[in-house]
Amino acid sequence: MTEITAAIVKDLRERTGAGMMDCKKALAETKGDMEAAVDWLRTKGLAAASKKSGRTAAEGLVGVATSGNYGAVVEVNAETDFVARNDKFQDFVKQITQIALKTGDDFNGLNSADYPEDGRSVSEQLVHLVSVIGENMNLRRVKVLSVNQGAVAGYTHNAVQPGLGRIGVIVALESQGDASKLSVLAKQIAMHIAAAAPQACTIEELDPQIVERERKIFAEKDRSVVQKSWDATERNMYQNSENKSLEEQIEDDMKRFFKENILFEQVFLMDTQDSKRRVAQVIKDATQDIGAEITSVKFVMFKLGEGIEKEVKDFAAEVAEQLAR
Repeated sequence: MTEITAAIVKDLRERTGAGMMDCKKALAETKGDMEAAVDWLRTKGLAAASKKSGRTAAEGLVGVATSGNYGAVVEVNAETDFVARNDKFQDFVKQITQIALKTGDDFNGLNSADYPEDGRSVSEQLVHLVSVIGENMNLRRVKVLSVNQGAVAGYTHNAVQPGLGRIGVIVALESQGDASKLSVLAKQIAMHIAAAAPQACTIEELDPQIVERERKIFAEKDRSVVQKSWDATERNMYQNSENKSLEEQIEDDMKRFFKENILFEQVFLMDTQDSKRRVAQVIKDATQDIGAEITSVKFVMFKLGEGIEKEVKDFAAEVAEQLAR
């Protein structure tokens, strides 16, 4: 059993927004298992559902680049957000994103690739940059998408300059249709993804373990509601004035989860405000304008520091540390 320290309780509280005593009880019930404690709080209605597996805390930049039928997204982390504004750091991220278009998903291949100056490799250039800027950095991840025929488009959110930001998305549409029109649609879908953060294109593509985890959480939560001794008014408010069974309520919750987390099920945010078209319908409707069916949709989204915990520092101390370097 993991020792339940004040620091662990604090971490759980920051992740879920639940009260300190509720977090302590959740950890006690789950023998200190952080993920199980998050689920325990959710089943009790004490924590909101979270789309991400960990806190987004690391700094740096996400780079996005496209060329022809290829698109690449790269994340490079640093200790503080000061580095993200450094010209040398920005140039490094931009350069290696372009290199990734050639090396593909091969992380080791990207690290060992020639950097376009001074005869260094990418990993050697990063070490050099650390010595120049005086702050620890690392190349965290890379992903490349491609199509045989169609279009690949990218989008960066909170951009510090074109192709560099805190969120990076690439979308690949496979089709024999008009490439220029496909590019416009792919860019719109990329912008939607940056805002809506889907976990997969279709329900079938979503990790079965995620589906099973959500179903168990809803089952436990809904079972407590069904068994609770509420009066008729309270029960009808929860069940939308319908006398639903436990299984029906669970299925309704799962449908809502899919609408929030599956790209094709989400309402397209780039449409007019009155439109309620799902992304799947947007893609279907685009067929006539593009001149051919879109046979495949793929996407990748990197959110800066997703899943990485960073030590929280006093801001004044952080500034003083930077000035001392």
